[in-house]
Amino acid sequence: MRGFQCLVLAIAGIGLTATVSNAPAQVSVNIGVAPNCPYGYFDYAPYSCSPYGYYGPDWFNGGLFIGAGPWFHGGRGFYGHVDNRYDPRRGYNGPVPERGEQSFNHFHANEARDGRGHAGNAGHDGGHEHSAGSQSGRGGGGRR
Repeated sequence: MRGFQCLVLAIAGIGLTATVSNAPAQVSVNIGVAPNCPYGYFDYAPYSCSPYGYYGPDWFNGGLFIGAGPWFHGGRGFYGHVDNRYDPRRGYNGPVPERGEQSFNHFHANEARDGRGHAGNAGHDGGHEHSAGSQSGRGGGGRR
């Protein structure tokens, strides 16, 4: 009798697993809204506000940051100037703005980056750009 019960349970288990369908996994990642930072935010998690002077005018269109990381809205092939001396991964530990602070003018470029954090060639000189966040920046950036 015990053997018969084991056989019935085994058949029932096989029957239940045979009726389960293989649905493809659905992964949804909600990154939320971009950080509200006066000079932009770093292109790596936790997407902290970047300090004044990190991003150049290439990164702004009409005074608005074009984004970086998952919120990047620049054109294909975009590379804009940054001053990587203000990057904490390179040892910078000076002041950074709080989210929502107001911006001011000044910038000295020493590197060009795309919106995903890769260094490259912006196709133009960043040494004479004037104002991070001003409306006179080259917001289209990169392919000149």
